[in-house]
Amino acid sequence: MNDLSPYSELKTLNFHKNKLKFIHKEAFKSQHKLEVLDLSFNNLKNLSSSWFHQLKSLQQLNLVGNPYTTLGPAPIFQPLLNLRTLRFGSPSLREVYKNGLDSLAYLDEMTFVGSNLRSYENGSLKAARPIGLVSLSLQSLFQNDPELVSKVLQDVSHPETLLTIKNAELRTNTSTEAFKATREGGTKSLSFQNSYTTDEALTSFLMVMDGSSLSYIGLEDIHLIGQGRWQEASYTHYENLHTAYIHNLDIQGFFEFSSMIQLGFLLVHLHRVSVINGTVFVIPPLTTILLKKLEYLDLSQNLLSDLTIEPTLSTSFGAYQNLITLNVSQNVLKSLGLISRLATNLKSLTYLDLSHNSFVSMPEKCSWPASLRFLNLSSTKIRKMTPCLPSSLTALDLSENDLTVFNQRFPQLITLTLTGNRFMTLPHGELLPRLQTLLIQRNALRMFNRSDLKRFKTLQYLEAGDNNFVCSCEFVSFFKQDVDLFITLRDGRRNYVCNTPFILRGDAIVSVRLSVFECYMIPAVSVLCSVIIIVLGLIVVTCHKLHVIWYLQMTKAWIQAKRKPAVGRLAEELRYDAFVSYSQHDAEWVEEILVPELESAQPPFALCLHKRDFQPGRWIVDNIIDSIEKSHRTLFVLSEHFVTSEWCRYELDFSHFRIVDEHNDSAVLVLLEPIKKETIPKRFCKLRKIMNSRTYLEWPEEEEKRSEFWSNLRAVLQRDEC
Repeated sequence: MNDLSPYSELKTLNFHKNKLKFIHKEAFKSQHKLEVLDLSFNNLKNLSSSWFHQLKSLQQLNLVGNPYTTLGPAPIFQPLLNLRTLRFGSPSLREVYKNGLDSLAYLDEMTFVGSNLRSYENGSLKAARPIGLVSLSLQSLFQNDPELVSKVLQDVSHPETLLTIKNAELRTNTSTEAFKATREGGTKSLSFQNSYTTDEALTSFLMVMDGSSLSYIGLEDIHLIGQGRWQEASYTHYENLHTAYIHNLDIQGFFEFSSMIQLGFLLVHLHRVSVINGTVFVIPPLTTILLKKLEYLDLSQNLLSDLTIEPTLSTSFGAYQNLITLNVSQNVLKSLGLISRLATNLKSLTYLDLSHNSFVSMPEKCSWPASLRFLNLSSTKIRKMTPCLPSSLTALDLSENDLTVFNQRFPQLITLTLTGNRFMTLPHGELLPRLQTLLIQRNALRMFNRSDLKRFKTLQYLEAGDNNFVCSCEFVSFFKQDVDLFITLRDGRRNYVCNTPFILRGDAIVSVRLSVFECYMIPAVSVLCSVIIIVLGLIVVTCHKLHVIWYLQMTKAWIQAKRKPAVGRLAEELRYDAFVSYSQHDAEWVEEILVPELESAQPPFALCLHKRDFQPGRWIVDNIIDSIEKSHRTLFVLSEHFVTSEWCRYELDFSHFRIVDEHNDSAVLVLLEPIKKETIPKRFCKLRKIMNSRTYLEWPEEEEKRSEFWSNLRAVLQRDEC
């Protein structure tokens, strides 16, 4: 009983097909705000007005399909003072009594199912005021109990009520007798849905409704057995009947069906006719002559072809002169030129729907009525636009075709639909000076920008979602910040999705965030390359200033030297007494004075000179390292030129490695000319260290002191006795 008590704020409650058998009388006592209640297709065998006492806000109630057999006489619906829609009844219902409908002042729509009704009290379905829409499903009762049906129709028939009869079986004259109540009630709108009828029943119906106020007749999903022999009703009067709507008409023995000329007494009054999916393939000229008052004709989903459309649209003897709207969509038409020629004779034609035909191409020139304003050529397989289209249009639908170029001017066009084509850009705004609405979804658009939209002088609404947008920085920025300054996107920003770049595919443009590097690729790459070049330049300059390459070379040399035995070097491995390191500028002193003096001594000294003893073709660094390794001493001839020589510095550095690594005195310094220590470059730091830690020989300028110099030098170069 209290299951729903916590849900006092409910507005909609759906118990459809829940096998409910019982509802407590206070089950809905807390649902004061409930507006929609669906109890359809359950197992409720009894209805109680106590359920509804607290449902003061209820607007929609559905009780269809429950197995209750009696409705009333208790005022079940009386508490529902705000009820607007009521659906009730079922095949189980047998008896209907007054039930409180007469107290419902706001009821707009009612559906009643009573296919097996046996008893009906007059006034049971009569509301406090005429109901806007009433739907009755009484099936075979029209044939079996027309008197009971007459009572029901008497309660619901009214000039302001749109009456729909569902699932009716109208076979004989007897089955239509009940419609006298409809005529007497002044019903103006009457529809039949999912029903079965015959020539006999239709003729009888027309005779029963003779002189009625009927202005609208609708036939949907109707199965007709007959040949259209309705001559007996030709004397009837239907001056008020202006609209006939026929949808899904199935005629048994269709090819035996006679001409509609026999319905001339009806056709002459019609202003609006719809025959949709009725297997119509032609309307003979004798019939079209009767359609002088016709303003609206819908022949969609039929079998009209180029062969039969000409007699169907024949304007002989003033036919179709008032026709404003023509719909021949979803037929088998193929010649747009033929249609345009026929339409030219329809002087009042304003709306023309040719969609879902197979025109494929357009002729270069066409003629159209000057009155034509709305043209629908969607889904007609057109591949190319030509000047065939009328320039008088205010609305043009070219959606779902294979168009790639829009190149025609439409000075009056207000609405243009290009959805589902292959356009890569927006149409040029100069061609459409009055365009207000453009629909171009599902094309191949890549982007649009400020200049594209500025060309449209009057464009207000754009629908361009579901395209292959390239999310460049310019487009993303424009779309997110400026597009609303030009137009309103009626299809919502979320439908505008990136297709490229791949990393953004499927992302809504409004959610895309692009980095500065992505947005300004060329400037960013230029700046980056410039920075890299500058950094590399700085590195090169720094390396040059700090002589990094030399240090790397010396490190390599040191590693190679470390791999060899540091001590215990065999005497036979030392081929030279000294390796002479000197600058090329001092070569004359070395070669003409130093070398002859030492090599002619007793015993002679074996000297290694790079000019004479280096192995040809071998890398010079390897020659230097190998020569120093095979020499007992390294003799450095120091001068101003020496300290500017890179190769001398390399020989000095490696010799220093050897001094440190082997803990010996292999370096011998000969100062050829005075050198100030502060003038020695920083990269000759090893030379400074050696000069600070070792005694060196100076080449004397005086001749008498030179013998002492040679004696000291020979003593230093003398090998230790093993």
